[in-house]
Amino acid sequence: MTSSIPAVGSRMAEAATLQAVFLDLDGTLVDTEGFWWEAEAEVFAGLGHVLDDSHREVVVGGPMSRSAGYLLRATGADIGLAELSTLLNEAFAARISRGVPLMPGARRLLSELAAHRVPTALVSASYRSVIEQMLHSLGPENFHLTVAGDDLARTKPHPDPYLTAAERLGVDPSRCAVVEDTLTGVRAGEAAGCRVVAVPSVTPIPPASGRSVVRTLEEVDLPFLRALITESQGSVH
Repeated sequence: MTSSIPAVGSRMAEAATLQAVFLDLDGTLVDTEGFWWEAEAEVFAGLGHVLDDSHREVVVGGPMSRSAGYLLRATGADIGLAELSTLLNEAFAARISRGVPLMPGARRLLSELAAHRVPTALVSASYRSVIEQMLHSLGPENFHLTVAGDDLARTKPHPDPYLTAAERLGVDPSRCAVVEDTLTGVRAGEAAGCRVVAVPSVTPIPPASGRSVVRTLEEVDLPFLRALITESQGSVH
């Protein structure tokens, strides 16, 4: 009689399998964090305010509502949040209309994941309209789905974007890898229960338990991502 119960070894191997990879957009796959800052400086200059560079570390990686709200409070500019958000998106869209530069290693990593049929999701705090523009540079065929900042009621640092991506792909967050460039995004991925790879862009990201910090995407490949899940599952008893 043949048992239908999987062997212990096969069950353990299955539990340690990488199920999906979730990737941030700005500063992670595309070199656009500077574009956002230029757009913010331009818009506020038109409103009669010069942005100090000290504000840059605060607004990087956050959702539009948080970044715009912070800059409004910091400058006291006479404009509503909704109108300001529209102006910022328009200024940014103008900068990316002719394409965006990819971060070192981004194209190679996306091609490797696609070649091995690893489910991927683009998870960003940027608006849907911005994501659709940038997909022309990244290749929409490289992603099984995208989650935008205006798709959900709560975006990063809340875990909702990554939990939503996992739910839509039908995967276990604990068996998914997240690649992020800001502490805001890293915290979102960790709160969702994913294994997180931090690739700092504008500001440093400190090491922490269960968090991998690398210098560039050139250090990240499929074996590296698979090992994150193997190691995390192996530490659970």
